[in-house]
Amino acid sequence: MRWDDFARACPRIADLARERFEADEVVMLGTLRADGSPRISGNEPDFVEGHLFLGMMWESRKALDLRRDPRCTVHSVPHTRMNPGGDVKLSGTAYEVSDLDLRATYRDAIRRRIDWAPDEPGFHLFGIDVTHAAAISFGEDRIALAWDERDGFRELRHPDEA
Repeated sequence: MRWDDFARACPRIADLARERFEADEVVMLGTLRADGSPRISGNEPDFVEGHLFLGMMWESRKALDLRRDPRCTVHSVPHTRMNPGGDVKLSGTAYEVSDLDLRATYRDAIRRRIDWAPDEPGFHLFGIDVTHAAAISFGEDRIALAWDERDGFRELRHPDEA
């Protein structure tokens, strides 16, 4: 489901994800190579008109991965070994955005964020349809949360409570 639909279906994880992704300005993107092995790449996320967008250099390996097999994972970036902010993970499928108006709106958002935007048509733009989400943190404010389309939102037993 598109980002705005996911945010309505699971606001607790969506709010954590958006806050973390916007603060860090980078996520780890997991894709599948042609041989089926995993690839992990850094990527800048942007939230535009109800979409979670990932822009990519033209014909980058991660973009070619997603064109071939749209399954992916978007993961927050751990800052340290203790990772006080915890992890937020989204899984789903990517869709390539070709609508010129939406691409222009994305470029405007990038320009506002970093005072630069990629030129058309020299970049790939993918939106993420979320099918699964999870968040976990440790320490005093520990949480273990999950969501998927079938079972909805769940608070899970934290591994530290085992």
